[in-house]
Amino acid sequence: MPIATPEIYADMLDRAKNGSFAYPAINITSSQTITAAIRGFAEAGSDGIIQVSTGGGEYASGSTIKDMVAGSLALAAYAEQVAKNYPVNIALHTDHCPENKLDGFVRPLLAASTERVKAGGLPIFQSHMWDGSAVPLEENLRIADELLALCRAANVILEIEVGVVGGEEDGVDNEINDQLYTTPEDAIATVKALGSGEEGRYLTALTFGNVHGVYKPGNVTLRPEILKSAQEAAAGELGLGPDARPFDLVFHGGSGSTAEEIAAAVDYGVVKMNVDTDTQYAFSRPVAEWMLRNFDGVLKIDGEVGNKKQYDPRAWGKEAEAGMARRVVEACENLRSAGTHQA
Repeated sequence: MPIATPEIYADMLDRAKNGSFAYPAINITSSQTITAAIRGFAEAGSDGIIQVSTGGGEYASGSTIKDMVAGSLALAAYAEQVAKNYPVNIALHTDHCPENKLDGFVRPLLAASTERVKAGGLPIFQSHMWDGSAVPLEENLRIADELLALCRAANVILEIEVGVVGGEEDGVDNEINDQLYTTPEDAIATVKALGSGEEGRYLTALTFGNVHGVYKPGNVTLRPEILKSAQEAAAGELGLGPDARPFDLVFHGGSGSTAEEIAAAVDYGVVKMNVDTDTQYAFSRPVAEWMLRNFDGVLKIDGEVGNKKQYDPRAWGKEAEAGMARRVVEACENLRSAGTHQA
């Protein structure tokens, strides 16, 4: 199917929230990882989200070029062509963007989408993330308000982060400590600054102990009940009932989370969960196995010629694609989005 329109993306998020499931958001860096992610969504019978980070955009532009906008546009163009052949809806998103990269990443991409929308077309990306976790909340929300207006003009959804995710991703490194928990007061400040959708739709990544990177279950202390408290605080501020879930929530740093923690987060309003570390490993592991199993074929040892069928990138690439696709299916099952696609 074609890349999701803004209307289809909004419907995806609404169905997730109303149906108590969430979409995996899979980081992609290449044509192979795009194909693997979309294949996984199709095999799970789930719509899904693929996303580009600043580092992923740089890499895709060429390792000696490092132009994150050019790389992101290239990945989006490839996804736009490939997604047509799969029976699910795919939304394109840009991942964590700190303040010092807004002018070199999100703003130019938003400008490109605005141009296309003014000409009667569709936005290139369906949502963009502003990562204000490193600045004071007041400044975070001031920048978010400015970006929300730009996103609304481009028919794009904004994602914000209120709180700090620990660990490291794309060079952003935060300590793992007691600061990793969003407060009800933070939630109230957010709806006061950005409203509840009337000024433009936004997704909110609240922090409840989330950590980027690789951690075994039990090594990270998640407190999903914080999401419940934030929803209740925002609902009270907006004059809604105590069971309302005004925030469309995002779960960052989910590696090592238990099935129970994931289920609780989804029940409290998570509609999108970032999955990167696990899918990186799922893509790379089959390649390592292939190379070790076919050692004599992939290397020209002792003057021999090797075996072209074994070092052909298409041979090991198919293994990598299948491995990553399987992990995407697993993520869909864990988040209860498997089988939810509506034709």
